[in-house]
Amino acid sequence: MMSLTNCLVVFIVVCVLCHNGVEAFHRIYPDLQSVSPHSVNKLHRTGFHFQPNRNWINDPNGPMYYKGIYHLFYQYNPKGAVWGNIVWGHSVSKDLINWKELQPALFPSKPFDKYGCWSGSATILPGKGPVILYTGVVDKRSNEVQCIAIPANTSDPLLTKWDKPDRLNPIVTADHGMNGSVFRDPTTAWLGKDGQWRILIGGKREDTGVAYLYRSKNFLKWIRAKHPIHSAKRTGMWECPDFYPVSLEGKNGLDSSMMDNSVKHVLKNSLDITRYEYYTIGTYIPNQDRYIPDKTSEDGWGGLRYDYGNFYASKSFFDPSKNRRIIWGWANESDTKEDDVKKGWAGIQAIPRTVWLDSSRRQLRQWPVEELNRLRGKEVEMKSQKLKKGAYVEVKGITASQADVEVTFSFSSLDKAEAFDPKWENAEDLCAQKGSKVRGGVGPFGLLTLASKKLEEYTPVFFRVFKASNKHKILMCSDAKSSSLNRELYKPSFAGFVNVDLGNNKKLSLRSLIDHSVVESFGVGGKTNILSRVYPTLALKEKAHLFVFNNGTEQITVENLKAWSMKTASRN
Repeated sequence: MMSLTNCLVVFIVVCVLCHNGVEAFHRIYPDLQSVSPHSVNKLHRTGFHFQPNRNWINDPNGPMYYKGIYHLFYQYNPKGAVWGNIVWGHSVSKDLINWKELQPALFPSKPFDKYGCWSGSATILPGKGPVILYTGVVDKRSNEVQCIAIPANTSDPLLTKWDKPDRLNPIVTADHGMNGSVFRDPTTAWLGKDGQWRILIGGKREDTGVAYLYRSKNFLKWIRAKHPIHSAKRTGMWECPDFYPVSLEGKNGLDSSMMDNSVKHVLKNSLDITRYEYYTIGTYIPNQDRYIPDKTSEDGWGGLRYDYGNFYASKSFFDPSKNRRIIWGWANESDTKEDDVKKGWAGIQAIPRTVWLDSSRRQLRQWPVEELNRLRGKEVEMKSQKLKKGAYVEVKGITASQADVEVTFSFSSLDKAEAFDPKWENAEDLCAQKGSKVRGGVGPFGLLTLASKKLEEYTPVFFRVFKASNKHKILMCSDAKSSSLNRELYKPSFAGFVNVDLGNNKKLSLRSLIDHSVVESFGVGGKTNILSRVYPTLALKEKAHLFVFNNGTEQITVENLKAWSMKTASRN
């Protein structure tokens, strides 16, 4: 895919239609692309989220499990801390948490990728091994083609070297009449019952987002289907599409080629215009190669999201070792490009998440991979803590700048819930308007993360309950407005609604992963998730604090809270 700007906000993303028909969606800083840092500033670097030792990172590419090793590829600038000079970085792990960085897997070296090796996916061919499909940029006008790379030695579990055969590439080019500069990011392939492989490639027609479908009998010669598998008007360019089955029952993941009546399918697209993603759940009709979304969520900008915060260009893969599907997503910085150059790095990957279909069959749920728990160190616990209106209680005894927190809040009545105004359908606007300080009925209540001792800085993650016409609406917020005294930062109010019935169970649970410049939160068992990037100036390392709070008139009880200091993951 093409790069984000340094802030994840649509109003600063450049979107220009040039006179020659080429579209550009990112800011480029040629004078900074190859500015290599003399040293890396570790002040806000993460302890257990994935990031390379230095420089710029963006999209996760082609994650896979092969011969007992997890592989993560990613868009990477080996020469600087802003977007440019993009190669496929490559790291390996045995547990998804501790990583070893290898030499880049792919870098521009051929006419078909001379101007860039952009995003793609990996597919493991039965009896043959893995292959990579990726987008190559062929000229300065950003015309894109799809290319194939194969391991130089499939017996090497680290897959350190990859070949890009001239005789095969490019394997897919844009047909006549298609805009070659909006034609990228091939998906993992799936094998149909007719013996043909299929992939999707993101694109657009005017303002309509499109997932083109291609078929192949031998994985080398690909033919475009007469119609896209799906499209949606007024969504713009679909980057990094992802398409996979989910089981109707249980949490087990499925291979991408699984197709029968026991599954639904998920289509996820990253929206270049808005810089966030949305997904739908629906039915894939193999003999027609069509995908029909269920009418349980919007098929567009207002649709369901994996994450309502700083999370983009996600990619999933099936992990056969534990029968699970795992999602990776990129979280960009929210500071300035000058800050990134000074500190010598930019971008992280969110914690890998297991994903499955909720029992309602109306949405997905996500949860950090279980391996993360191995980093848990010192534990503290809080039980039956009453929080009256205006209460702030510190959670002491852990390293609050690098922590994992799980908490369940309860309340006895919903009578004091505020009336919900239908004009508040935009959760982010509502979060920005109400915030964590504005007194409510049932809420706001939750956590104050990365807080300074006197609360000059803090990032609140909280719930607020509203009374709608026929049910209650639960707002979940991660509000960065008060996260830092630095005024030069992008400090958004991220938020989403949580689909949960409080009628018989007046409880809300929250898990937050706190990692120096990251607060990654999972609401109500992973129904609504929000990742925020923040840069405190006071709440640093041992000077960071953690609080539970309640600013609603209804008394809240912390039924059970467990918090752990987190060990630092290995990055060799």
